[in-house]
Amino acid sequence: MRTGYFYSLIFALLTSASIAAIAAPSVPSEPNKAPVVMSSSVTSESPKVDLNGADAATLQKELAGVGEAKAKAIVAYRETNGPFTSVDELLEVKGIGKAILDRNRDKLDVN
Repeated sequence: MRTGYFYSLIFALLTSASIAAIAAPSVPSEPNKAPVVMSSSVTSESPKVDLNGADAATLQKELAGVGEAKAKAIVAYRETNGPFTSVDELLEVKGIGKAILDRNRDKLDVN
């Protein structure tokens, strides 16, 4: 007899929850918006950093993996040895390795 009451109670509870879910006010959905797609050409349009004209602060800000010390080393190398003739010459600067050069090759320019 007790199990009958228990099952009745469970049935009533589930029925109430079901009715409450159906009767709940629906939240209006936002209209479908087209997803924002950024093309890869946006990154290539950014201005390149001139190795012969940029100061240490610009080099530090624009180049990945180049902190204050490496940026100052690039400027010091340029002042000591003259202007860079190619981007690959950056490998001659102490602290600049192939990995840093490869990461930043697309951002660099020599004018």
